Formats: sequence, structure tokens, C-alpha cells
Amino acid sequence: MSNILLNFDESGEILAISVYKPNNHFIKQNRATMKKNNTQLFILILLFCLFPVFVFAQTTGKIKGKILDDKTGEALPGANVIIDGTNRGAAADLNGEFIILSLAPGRYDLKVQMIGYSPARMENITVSVNRTANIEIRLLEQAIEGEEVVVTASRVVIKKDQTSSIRNVSADEMELLPVNDVGGVIRMQAGVVNGHFRGGRLNEVSYLVDGIQVDETFDGNYRTVDLEAEAIQDLEVITGSFNAEYGRAMSGVVNAVTKNGSADFHGSISGELGEYLTGNDDVWIGLGDRQFDRNQDYKASLSGPVVGDRITFFTNFRYQKNSNHLYGLRRFNVDDFSDFRGDDPFFWISEATGDSALVPMERSENMSFLGKLSAKVSDNLRLSFLYTYNDDEWHYYDHGFKYNPDGLPGSHRRSDMYSLQLNHILASNIFYELKLSYLDNFNGWYIFENASDPGYVHDMFYDNTGPGFYTGGQQKAHNSRTLKDTNVKFDITWQANNQHSLKAGFLNTQHDLDNEEVEIRNRYYGTDLEFQLYEPVTLPDSTIYSDIYHVKPFEYSAYIQDKMEFNEMVINLGLRYDYFNPNSGIPSQRRNPANQLSYNNPDSMSTYPKVEAQTQISPRLGLSYQLSDAALLRFSYGHFFQMPPMNALYQNHSFRVAPTNFETTMGNASLRAQKTVQYEFGVWQELMPQMGLEVALFYRDIYDLLSAQVISTYNQIQYGLYSNKDYGNVKGLEVKYDYRYGNFSSYLNYTLQFTRGNADNPTQTFSRAGDSKDPIPRLIPMSWDQRHTLNTTVGYNVGKYGVTSTFFYDSGSPYTFSPVSEELLSRVNLYENNAWRPTKFSVDLTGYYNIKLTEDINLKFTLLVFNLFDRLNENNVDSQTGRAYTAIITDADRAAHRSNFNIYEDRVQNPSMYAAPRMVKLGMGVTF
Repeated sequence: MSNILLNFDESGEILAISVYKPNNHFIKQNRATMKKNNTQLFILILLFCLFPVFVFAQTTGKIKGKILDDKTGEALPGANVIIDGTNRGAAADLNGEFIILSLAPGRYDLKVQMIGYSPARMENITVSVNRTANIEIRLLEQAIEGEEVVVTASRVVIKKDQTSSIRNVSADEMELLPVNDVGGVIRMQAGVVNGHFRGGRLNEVSYLVDGIQVDETFDGNYRTVDLEAEAIQDLEVITGSFNAEYGRAMSGVVNAVTKNGSADFHGSISGELGEYLTGNDDVWIGLGDRQFDRNQDYKASLSGPVVGDRITFFTNFRYQKNSNHLYGLRRFNVDDFSDFRGDDPFFWISEATGDSALVPMERSENMSFLGKLSAKVSDNLRLSFLYTYNDDEWHYYDHGFKYNPDGLPGSHRRSDMYSLQLNHILASNIFYELKLSYLDNFNGWYIFENASDPGYVHDMFYDNTGPGFYTGGQQKAHNSRTLKDTNVKFDITWQANNQHSLKAGFLNTQHDLDNEEVEIRNRYYGTDLEFQLYEPVTLPDSTIYSDIYHVKPFEYSAYIQDKMEFNEMVINLGLRYDYFNPNSGIPSQRRNPANQLSYNNPDSMSTYPKVEAQTQISPRLGLSYQLSDAALLRFSYGHFFQMPPMNALYQNHSFRVAPTNFETTMGNASLRAQKTVQYEFGVWQELMPQMGLEVALFYRDIYDLLSAQVISTYNQIQYGLYSNKDYGNVKGLEVKYDYRYGNFSSYLNYTLQFTRGNADNPTQTFSRAGDSKDPIPRLIPMSWDQRHTLNTTVGYNVGKYGVTSTFFYDSGSPYTFSPVSEELLSRVNLYENNAWRPTKFSVDLTGYYNIKLTEDINLKFTLLVFNLFDRLNENNVDSQTGRAYTAIITDADRAAHRSNFNIYEDRVQNPSMYAAPRMVKLGMGVTF
């Protein structure tokens, strides 16, 4: 009987395939190849020591395993392991152990062969980004030639190295969820409550694409690059403590790994049309007439070879044009003049020249594109080039502009990201990844892109006196901002032995921020012609009406960590260093920051010295212990730092103070990094095959949070200066349950959370002082302190058809109750967030049906329903009643209301206080 033996070189690639007789077995070593790899290693270490500072999060995982005799349990050295369909593999060492590094996220099948044993195959081994898939394969002695033994990877080996709350969502899983975008997948995860990770502020999360940070660092609440779910291979969502390789975040990390091209052509094209089918037409004006193209969504993707399997490409495109559900009525044009100030209607002026058309006020138009070119230069060297493009326009509903919808500005974004990525396997136990990226992001908020556009009208039209709605005029804030980030990133992984995997890396990020925030003024303001003539003009940065600056901050970071993997325990131990230089000056005298006041004493005048750079050192520790064959215990601890957003560093860059108290808020380039200390304890139990339950307890202390302190100038004008004075803490429990049986699957995510702090937002304390309210002397609930958050998903999906449904439950978040003025309680200075909104729940559903047209072409019909039961969920409530669409209306309120087109209740009945009604999307597409 003949046997096949595969020989691997030090990079893990197949060196030779030989056929041996049982009595002719021998092993050969290639010393020349080993010597060559040692030279490469020396060169890399030298470059690593001399290289400029840079870091990044890895985008690959690994498989680690052991080959044993099924009867004796003894190790089988020399057993050959190969990844099915590739030429990647390894040979077991003297302990029967093997490791295959640098694998892209996905599912893999392994083939194992050993002379004298039946070949084995392990299927469905899940490799996730930054994770180790631990497996154990037992081979049967082979008396005669037999069939291959097939086994399936168990859940416990996949979970073994999880030391914190991490959820990896694969492309296949995302495809089946009732969501419209990646954000919907993120919001479903335990620990994410109303967009907040583990009780932190919105800007405490870092977003990455293939390990490259794409945060919008000006205000920190958003990401500059949005990917479509169809372009993502693996989505890593970390809500707990994270390893030292991750920085610039305090509450969570989201890392999206993009798909690669394929050796064969594959593609899809689809279109979806959406409409709101609601029984609440009295709430939602404009939805009574059915328009099944109200929301339009078109997608396309294509992947395939350029040069065989050596060079491949992947592209993804999406275009959306959504009118959405919030409409206004164009009764007035922006240049209409109205005057309802008199008590006698005979003297009212109401110039209503609008066409009474229904105008979608929360409309949006979005386009995204991703293109990726992947090249396998050699068996050990891979290159890829990634380009993403986003072009977006969003508009938002403002109830005060319901009858003058053209007077509102919109939000605009254009984003281009280029990245070049290199992955080089130097030896079977060492590889590095180098990434260069450039991100050009534009954000704007305006009615017309040109601030001098003649479409801007006189301020005298901007009035809502009487009806409570603007009967003309425009909001004239005009903001435009360009942020360019250049990143150089390097990461090296060395599997020193079977127990220790060492990683180290560096990051260099150069920011280039060009910001222009202006208020459009009348050129003739302050002259005799002010009320007769109008010409839009913007004023220079030397005035309080403009904030124009160009700054170039830069930052560096470095980390080192050791992943120690033992038989029953995994330990992640790391240390991170961060350096941030704002590259800007600050006033030396905060009581006279712009030298608007002149004094002979130089101590009373400001100079502008450069601020010192901020540095931090962050220790990280994570531990996972295998309690049994189906249970894991874990613990993690870490310090996490994050610089405040750039607007807090550079706002009001001219340092001028307005002549009115509490009107000015000023940036502070000397701000320190915000800090979180987090502890987490968790346990995972496999209740039965394919059924798992995970429970995590966590506690966070959040120090040096961004706030605004009150500064008094020499002439007793009070203004706000950003500082690090706020504090908060969070404690909670997370439960994750998942079960799979054949084509049936179910998931549950639950979060119990208590979030406390002294301020909801950085300017809350400053605003209270401006309202003559005392500072808050104790910790209060934050506005996102929702006690219970639950979602559960159930699905049944086969190749031809499938359906998945998700149920959402939110117990309600706090709001600030304000008693009516007639009550004695109104005389009490109540703290914010003293009452809770009503409970919310909803059900979403998705389904599909495939029709096979040919062997390679399928026709696919899809259904997506949001808010299946059309429930009126209250997102916002009246401060006196605690409910949406209601208010306590007094006789004085009605007497002050003067209008010839609406009644007082119109002010109260704001449809944006409710979540969106039932929306149905029907789609059809072709896959090939």
C-alpha cells in the first residue's frame, strides 16, 4: 500500500509531494532554506528597530492544532496538514502540534495524512480576525485502505482564546439578518445601547477598515468610510476590553475586514423599492398616497481573476435615494414675509407663495464604491490595493420648518480612501503586515455650497412669531471641513513557540485639518441700507462670526503584546504607548485670550506658546481558562486612553470672546487624553451541541472626560473653556445566547446597564451655569442610561428560500422632566435625566426566494420589513407629560398663538418624536 507524504518549507508552503512505501519512510531537512529565512528574520528585526513609528490592527487569524493517535492519545509527529483547496499547510512537530499563520477570515477545511493511519478531514473551522482556532484531530490506525474520516470543528475550540467580549459576524451571517446596513448589525450586539458602547459617550468608539482607523476625529461621533455588508468578509465588534494593538478608543472597537477577489467570476446585481405601509396616516403626512419607489436601493458587486488566481479583483457599488417618512408642506417660500404680532387679524401679514407641495425633509442620497485588487506575488508575499468612495447628502427634519422646508441646510460628505497593504510570510512562524493609507474626507453643512450664493435671502424673513413655525427665512450656518489623514502602519507577529505568540507594531498618523465655520451675514448690516439691501457675505476669522483655521496635528503609538496559549489557558498581556502633538499654541492669559483688552502689564496680555505633547502608557491583560470541554471562564483588565475630538482642541481658534455672557465656547489644545479603566469577568458554556450561552459582568471608571469650565475675563464676561473635569462610571451585565440546528438558527443579546456621570455632554455644566443653575454635586443617570436592552433573532434558511426575524425591546432611556410653572415643584432646581421614557419594542423581518435559471445564474426575490407591527415607538417625549405628541396647553398658550393657517396643537404634534412606521422593501436581483 502506498502513502502520500507532503513536505513543507519554513513558510508553510508545500515543498514536495512524494509517494512512500511503509518501509521506505524518511524525513529530509533543507538547511539552505532555513539559513535563508534566518537572514530574512535578521534583516526584518533590524528594519523593525530603525523604522519610523507606526501600528495597526491585524486582519488575519490562525489555526493551531494537535494530531493524536485515537486509541493511545499519543502525539503523531510528522503528520501532514493541508488547507483544502490551497497549498498552505504544516507538519506536526515532535509533540504532534502545528500552527498555520496569517489566514484571512473565513471557513476552512483541513486534510490530515499520516503513514499507517486513515486520512482525516476537519470541516468548517472558523477563522476570525485576530483569533486562534484551536483544534484537535485524532487519527485511526489503518489496517487496509479506507475512507476519509470527516469531523466538524466544535464550538469550544473556536471560543478558547476569547479573553473579552468580542463578536465576529461573518459575511454569511450578515446576509441573513433583517438590517439595511452594517450599522444595523453593530447596534444588535450586546453592550451596544442606543449607539453607545458599554455606557460611553458616542465618540468613544474606533472604527477600522482592514485594520486602518477611519474615525471622523473632528467630532468623533462618526466614521469617514462606510462599507456595505456585501463588501465585508468578517466584522469584529469588541464591546469589552481590547488588546494593546487597539488604540484611540475607550468603549469599543469595530473592525471590518473586506472581501478579496476570487479565481472565478462571481457577481450580483439587485434593486429594492421601499414604501411605508402604516395605519397612522394622521401622524405621518405625505404617506397616504402609495409610492412604492419612495425609497430606492440599488446594489452591484463583481469579483474575478485578472491574471489567473495570482491577481484578482473585487468591486462593490451601492446607490440609495430615500425620501423617508418625515414630510413638510411648502406653504411658504424662503423669501416670504409674514407678521402675526398684532392681536387684530386684520393687520396680520401673511405672504404665502409656496406651492403647498409635500417635501421629504429627512431625505438622503447616498453612493458608495469599493474596489480591491489583490495580488499573490509569491507563495509568501501578498499585496492588495483598496479604494473606497462615499458621496452622501442627508437632510433632517426640523418641526419648526414644517411649512418652510427649503429653509434648512443639509449635511454633505465626500470621502476617498486609498490603501496599499502588504503581507509577507518570512517563515512558518513569523510574518509581518505593512499598510500605507491616505484618507481625504470632506464634510459640509449648508444650503448652498457657495457661501455667497445669491439664493440666500434677507434675515427679516426669518421669523416664527405667532404660529410657532418659520414662515420664511433660512438657517445660515455654513460649515465646510476637509480632514486628510496619512497613515503608515506596521505589524509583526512571531510565533516564538507553541505557547507564545508575540506581536508588536507602530503607528504614524499625520492629520491635515482645514476647517471653516461661518455665519452668513448681510454686507449692509449696520448701515442705513441694512433693511433695503441684502448681499450674503462671510466675515474673517478675526470676528466672532467665523471660525477658520488650518492645523496639522500628528500622533504616534506603539505596542507589544504576548498571546500565551496553554492547554487550558490563554493569556493576552500587552502594553501600549500613545503620543499626540496638537501642533498648536494657546493663550498664556485665559482672562484676556485674544488681547481684546489692552493693558500695560504684560502678565495681563496673552502670548501663544506651543503646547506640550500628550503621552500615555496603557497596560492590558486578558485571560481565558477552559473549565471543561464545553465551558470557558475569562477575565480582562485594561487602561484605555483617547484624545478628545479635534473641535474641542481648536474651536474658536482666534480666541475671541463675544460681548455676552455664556455665548462663547473655546477650544483648548492643552487638553489631556480621556481615560477609562475597565474590568470584565465572563463565562461561556456550551449547553448542548451548537447551543452556547455567554454571560459577562463589567465595570468602568471614566476619568478626565471632556467638559467646559467657566472662565471670567478681566471685564467680567464669562465664557466656556474645554477642560478635563467630567467623570462617569458604568456597570452592567451582558448575555449572549446562540443556537444552530441544521437550517434553523437563533440568537439573543441582552444588556443590563447602569450609567452614571456628572454631565451628559461636555457643555452641560457650562450651560447650567448660564441658566443660573447650581453645579450637579453627585452622579446622575446619563441620557442613554437604558436599563434593559434586548434583541432576539430567529431564522430558518435553506439554499432556495429563507426567513429571519428579529424582536427588539428597549426599556426606555431618561429624559428631563419639567413641571408646569403653577406647581410648587417648578421652583426646585431639578437635575437632568430625572424621569424615563416609555418602553419601546419592534419586530423586523427579512426573507428571500431563489429561482435557478441556469447552472450558474440565480434569480433572487427579497423582502425586508422594518417595524412589522407598525408600532408608534416614542423616541422623544414632552418634558411635562413624558409622552410624545402631547403637551399641557394653557389658556395663555392659546392666547399667544396667532396664525391664519394652523392651531396651537400643531406645535406639539411633532412626528419626529416617533420612530419610523412600518416600511416594506421588495427586491429582485441576479447572482452568478
